[in-house]
Amino acid sequence: MLFNSYTFILVFLPLTLLLFHALRLARWTRSALFSLTAMSFLFYGWWNPIYLLLLVPLTLANYMIAKSLLPQGGRRSPAASPFLVLGIVGNLAVLGYFKYANFFVDNLNPLFGGDLHLAKIILPLGISFFTFQKIAFLVDVYHGQVERLNLLDFSLFVSFFPQLIAGPIAHHSEMIPQFRRIGSVAAALTPLGLTLFAIGLAKRVLLADTAALYATPLFNAAATEKPLDLLSSWSAALAYTAQIYFDFSGYSDMAVGAALLFGIRLPVNFASPYQSPNIIEFWRRWHITLSRFLRDYLYIPLGGSRKGDVRRYGNLFATMLLGGLWHGAGWTFVIWGGLHGLYLAVNHGWQALRIKRIPSATLPGALSRRFAQIITFLAVVVGWVFFRSADLTMAISMLESMVGLHGVTLPAQLANGVDTKMALCVAGLLLAVAWFLPNTQTLVGYSGPEYAHARYGERQAAVKDWVLSLPWAVAIGGLLAICLMSITRISEFLYFQF
Repeated sequence: MLFNSYTFILVFLPLTLLLFHALRLARWTRSALFSLTAMSFLFYGWWNPIYLLLLVPLTLANYMIAKSLLPQGGRRSPAASPFLVLGIVGNLAVLGYFKYANFFVDNLNPLFGGDLHLAKIILPLGISFFTFQKIAFLVDVYHGQVERLNLLDFSLFVSFFPQLIAGPIAHHSEMIPQFRRIGSVAAALTPLGLTLFAIGLAKRVLLADTAALYATPLFNAAATEKPLDLLSSWSAALAYTAQIYFDFSGYSDMAVGAALLFGIRLPVNFASPYQSPNIIEFWRRWHITLSRFLRDYLYIPLGGSRKGDVRRYGNLFATMLLGGLWHGAGWTFVIWGGLHGLYLAVNHGWQALRIKRIPSATLPGALSRRFAQIITFLAVVVGWVFFRSADLTMAISMLESMVGLHGVTLPAQLANGVDTKMALCVAGLLLAVAWFLPNTQTLVGYSGPEYAHARYGERQAAVKDWVLSLPWAVAIGGLLAICLMSITRISEFLYFQF
């Protein structure tokens, strides 16, 4: 079931809200949470009920392991360490089989002259997201950060439908305390949730889908033997850069908005990343909760920045390599992660040397920042070429085209019917929105990127009540109507495949 589908918007979401709030208002709060959990599992199994044969056993197995990790009498059990290893290895083994088995077999066969072939493996939706969430929870239980646990709270934590498929990767300390106070949710969250959901839907249906009309056929053309020209390749790269931005930004807004309708606040996961003046800040704004997970559960355990600069940069590179592999089983994702690891290492090294940026000596501060944003943006675009390409050959061909090695331009209409000049104009207009307009959280007074890292009480204080004035109500209602009329076909969010 997709957020941008009639089934979700007109059937599933209203029914789930009605059932949940009817039980909550009757003061049957645990029943309300149970109904939300059951509907979340239904949401996950909507595509294919067989997915539930994975999610339900994994939930029960991780719950039992977590219970075994809880301290007894204030002391950790001697069996805790083996159980933690079992939990981490077990979760990674499941993820590895479904997501990476074919990738490794395809790469090992040529090396060893093998002819091993696996049956087609269907990748369960969102497996990377809920695997990381479960691993983080087990590690925190082991370290004594969870005092008590019950099956209902845990099941809802790992299955809550607004964040189940594509994040945010919520932390238990952000979610479970809210479940236990669900009986006193603020009514003011409903208009805020509707506003965020409507804005997110508009980003996806009106903006991301428009960019996809140009990005998809151009990248499909690039997959053929004939390379694109300079204009076409930049049209493709910039259109996809706009598409993935508004696709993920729209999903993030819709996830937060849908959760607010149930009185639950999800961490902010997206905060105008294309406005970043450097790659460090980009990763503080793009997929914020994934960056947090990689930092807390991979980069810091590897040693972080505590063991010298060489080790620090190596840890950054290794973390981003694995982050790239997390996104997909392919060398293009590995290269994308490695590129960002290299970007981060260079960025940190530059800052460590305390050398001012070259343009800052001759440009005013505002122009210097804008120049830095342009350099950062171009580096991100190069990364997206690898991220979107079907293989390394296609990615390299695209980059060659982008520097003019395959000609400057073709006639306005390519064989696939895409007007590349129009594609550049559309991509430019969409990216101008990303560069110059405030992000959704700023617009509605929700909170900034620090939301995902703050303590619960600080987050509560940071969130303002959204007053849905008459002009805003008319605007949001009109936006929803336009979006519903614009849903001509059902297409998955890009991050659903991860």
